[in-house]
Amino acid sequence: MIHMYPEDETCPICRKACMDKYGEYAVHYKEVPVFKYRHDWVRDVLGDILRRAGISAKKEAPVNFLMDPMERRSTLRPTDLLVFGWAGGKHACVDLTGVSPLVGLRENGFLAGLAARKAESKKVNKHAKASAENQHVFIPFTFDTFGSLAPEAINFLTRVQRVIHNNCLTPGGRGLCSGGWGLQFRKD
Repeated sequence: MIHMYPEDETCPICRKACMDKYGEYAVHYKEVPVFKYRHDWVRDVLGDILRRAGISAKKEAPVNFLMDPMERRSTLRPTDLLVFGWAGGKHACVDLTGVSPLVGLRENGFLAGLAARKAESKKVNKHAKASAENQHVFIPFTFDTFGSLAPEAINFLTRVQRVIHNNCLTPGGRGLCSGGWGLQFRKD
């Protein structure tokens, strides 16, 4: 809660938003390349895990129903990962969101994982209904930069882990087991 700036200022990069005196805006500003890099890196690693587990998925798959409800029109936004036949034959739109755990620190104080859970809730409110109406499942995969995962991300990874485990137990799944899979996901 140390003041980083003497007073709220305009952002020198986007020249729109306010640089708050506590520096929260600077920590989680999305136009800084490291945020896009981290998001894409997590997407690529997750896509690789799915592929190695034998789960069919496509990165940056175009779906025309993920939109901003305020705009009330399709933005033809791609889903980060489209997992084919994930739930009852329905495809799953996995939307990755990385957040700073320091967001909202002034108002609420710090609680591990709170920022990720809040971001997850916002994503569900924004996209779950449209996904369901289009016969898809929406899965927010939300994480913070301290490593916390929101509950839906944990559920997703736990299911992927079960698929890997089941593939290892079947005669045709020997290749996965010999590949050094040691995935364990904790809820803490």
